Amino acid sequence: MLSPMEKTNILIEALPYIKKFYGKTVVIKYGGHAMINCELKQAVIKDIVLMKLVGMHPIIVHGGGPEISKMLDRVGKQSRFVNGLRVTDAETMEIVEMVLAGKINKEIVSLINQHGGSAVGLSGKDAFLITAKPKEVFVENEHGEKVTADLGHVGEVVSINPEILTTVIERGYIPVVAPVGVGENGESYNINADTVAGELARAIQADKLVLLTDVEGIMRDSHDPSTLISTLAVSQVPGLIKDGTISGGMIPKVECCVRALEGGVRRTHIIDGRLRHSLLLEIFTDEGIGTMVVPDKE
Repeated sequence: MLSPMEKTNILIEALPYIKKFYGKTVVIKYGGHAMINCELKQAVIKDIVLMKLVGMHPIIVHGGGPEISKMLDRVGKQSRFVNGLRVTDAETMEIVEMVLAGKINKEIVSLINQHGGSAVGLSGKDAFLITAKPKEVFVENEHGEKVTADLGHVGEVVSINPEILTTVIERGYIPVVAPVGVGENGESYNINADTVAGELARAIQADKLVLLTDVEGIMRDSHDPSTLISTLAVSQVPGLIKDGTISGGMIPKVECCVRALEGGVRRTHIIDGRLRHSLLLEIFTDEGIGTMVVPDKE
């Protein structure tokens, strides 16, 4: 239990950061273990509500892969993946949209409202927030030739219309966005949530992009937390991918950060969502946590 003086010191340390980020927009990609564990889920939502109450403008983009897999299993539909992407036919897309834009999105909205915030749930189909097209992925056929894989309704972002987000924020609400995009003929597309978060951050010129993950950040040795890279410049990224320091599922996350920075976002962070109140530790303390990816000029 903290003493009254220790609690006071925490508040004093947070004060300059509260002042610095007052009125600033932070895009948070919410996913991983923090969406599954009840205690972590409550902590993340409380962090986000506190951020709003001290004058920041959080925008949440959530994933939902495990929930989608559970629902597909329940209806007897087998999941198939190509290069880590779920093949999404029309029937699967209906379930994906139901889980993401219906179940998960509204659960997050409800939790925020229960904890004293006011949230509005959106998908990319609302006010053409996210327009999309089929994602082009190449695979090798039996002859070793590169061919295009048919992933169905797996999409990539074509454009972001941030007007609805601006309107929702100006009215005092916290936007909660499901990563479902809309095609030119009104069809739905399932889009990677990290990608959506990065593109939203670019479009709205967010001050920060924060990706909640299930790792402590980028480490030179994945088995040794003491090798955590606390600050990473954009120019260092290609070399670290080439030597394997950044690999697997971390590559698209880092690339998402780089693209956001190139689009005008000031700071990007990859932090451990398994740590309670990791958002507050990153934003409101001197030490911060995880890996911060920054432009080269810094």
